[in-house]
Amino acid sequence: MKQGLQLKLSQHLALTPQLQQAIRLLQLSTLELNQEIDQALQDNPLLEREDSGEIAAFSPSSDAMSAVQPAGPESTREFDDAPELGWGSDMPSGQGPRDPDDDVDAGEIQAAAVGLREHLNEQLALTQLSERERRIVAFLVEALDDDGYLTQTLDELAESIIGDAEVDEEELLEELAIGLRHLQHLDPPGIGARSPQECLDLQLQGMPACLCRDLARAIVRDHLDQFAARDFAKIKKTLGCDDEALRAALGLIKSLNPRPGAPFAPLDTRYIIPDVVVRKLRGVWKVNLNGEAMPRLRINRLYADILQSQRSGRGSSGASLAGQLQEAKWLIKNVQQRFDTIQRVAQAIVDRQRAFLDHGEVAMRPLTLREIADAVSLHESTISRVTTQKYLASPRGIFELKYFFGSHVATDSGGAASSTAIRALIKQLVGAEDGHKPLSDARIAEILGEQGIVVARRTVAKYRDTLNIPPVNLRKAL
Repeated sequence: MKQGLQLKLSQHLALTPQLQQAIRLLQLSTLELNQEIDQALQDNPLLEREDSGEIAAFSPSSDAMSAVQPAGPESTREFDDAPELGWGSDMPSGQGPRDPDDDVDAGEIQAAAVGLREHLNEQLALTQLSERERRIVAFLVEALDDDGYLTQTLDELAESIIGDAEVDEEELLEELAIGLRHLQHLDPPGIGARSPQECLDLQLQGMPACLCRDLARAIVRDHLDQFAARDFAKIKKTLGCDDEALRAALGLIKSLNPRPGAPFAPLDTRYIIPDVVVRKLRGVWKVNLNGEAMPRLRINRLYADILQSQRSGRGSSGASLAGQLQEAKWLIKNVQQRFDTIQRVAQAIVDRQRAFLDHGEVAMRPLTLREIADAVSLHESTISRVTTQKYLASPRGIFELKYFFGSHVATDSGGAASSTAIRALIKQLVGAEDGHKPLSDARIAEILGEQGIVVARRTVAKYRDTLNIPPVNLRKAL
């Protein structure tokens, strides 16, 4: 075989390290970006922050939230032409700032700080039980789950105690039963229950005796399934009570806590840092970058001067500093470019969702990634990166940018309605319905059709489920 040389031309796309870094920074959330920058500050001596202040996390309890959440009537001047918009109004579940009246109270904070087992053991130490009885109750306390239920049977607990020891099983079971009764008399009411029925019944036992309480106990013990299915006619027929008595008993049951240990669980507080803030100025919605979320970086002048003095030399230390200087410049440029891109995309979204900011979810219009990509001359994949885990603060709450995109449903006029707007309409219809004659999914579909929105019954059912609205048979009032 004869050997020879051949020339071949080809083209391929190669991502430079700077471009790879820009793409990686773009898809990070603000918290992840700060972690990335902190690591870069540790590794690169030529990079430093302009100030030593910490990034303020926007949360309902943070003072930094005052920059976007009005505290009173005077604060609404900051949002010109939009004083009628309330914070968190028409908000989807789990989004937007919490109302001050809904903040966690001091009792919940203290309960979460103490813990369920510690709370029970403190009460146990004040009882007049014998040392053995206290040990039995303490053992049962350790067997409780986070909701305060005893999920293991007394037989299973007895087997775990006996092991290889010579203990009388019947005597141990009796001691466990007595210890369980002592445990169930501790606070909170319903603790140590082995089923939801027992949990509710324990709470009712601690209330003053009356006809309403006795009726509620009868429902809990024998008719809880009918109560869950809202089969009120069967309950009235079986217990021989009228509507007024049944209504009072059901109200008492609804006031009970089926998870008595839940308030003692650790609070899982999650903070959101909005990347941009939208305000209405002179009738136009404008998007501005959130200065609290933007890291302010610069080149360390001391090391830069050292590098400048060593440029004439060819030492390895000078080459290393030169590489770190280039990396610092890339990071500063890419961080700025990241926020500029987020602002451009957010402004394009706001321009197309002005009606939502003015009127709420019912005015949300259909929007796709391609539409925004064409508006800002970027690829759809870039828009997807920009809108993921990036948040916008507005007078209506804090939203992820991806929230403004959604599927659409055709209308009679040939247009389209956003799925978010349809869900808002369904929520309004259910909220205004007659409790004695709630609207079925088919009837809701008919009403939407009368408004020009063509939607099938199964689609209404799907949207209703996403809103956590129970079906028609479970919404029927007594």
